[in-house]
Amino acid sequence: MASFYDRHILPRLLKCACSAPGITEQRAKVVPNAEGRVLELGIGMGLNLAFYDASKVESVTGVDPTPELRAIAEAAPRDPGLSVKVEDGTAEALPFDDKSFDCVVCTFTLCSVHTPAQALAEARRVLKPGGRFLYCEHGLSPDAGVAKWQRRIEPIWKRLAGGCHLTRPVTSSIEAAGFKVAGAERMYMPKAPRIAGWMEWGAATT
Repeated sequence: MASFYDRHILPRLLKCACSAPGITEQRAKVVPNAEGRVLELGIGMGLNLAFYDASKVESVTGVDPTPELRAIAEAAPRDPGLSVKVEDGTAEALPFDDKSFDCVVCTFTLCSVHTPAQALAEARRVLKPGGRFLYCEHGLSPDAGVAKWQRRIEPIWKRLAGGCHLTRPVTSSIEAAGFKVAGAERMYMPKAPRIAGWMEWGAATT
């Protein structure tokens, strides 16, 4: 059973952190590129919904295992012409048939899933041939000094941030799952602490 912290305090902290200007700018670089029938992994509070282009998207199906976050996502702002369905589910065991979606969107999710490799394998499974995997994630810094501090801080960070990890590789993990990544971009997010500010984003195909 979820604790009081997980049910009542953590969602508020996550909303504050995940809607910060820098994070919002990162979402805006990725989400508008989605097309067709879209699956969003870890839809959380629905903060991406405002960035979908309803003229290009047939529908958005979002999955998340947390009831409190799904309830927020249901009411999140979006284009009134955007068809959205929010479902209970985990990225590691998606309740959808093979080759069901044209696009999978994954933003700030791989840091907190239990098994990133399984989540990525599931994303490949449900994508149609040639489907696109759009991602934006924070993760392991390429700088040894920063990575050292990420490893030191991660145990307490995970407890306070709902299981979020600081030291997970991003693009290399996506490639290891069999995706073909084109044009990945990387940077430290301005005005963010470096331990949590290393960003990688781009598009990959099956």
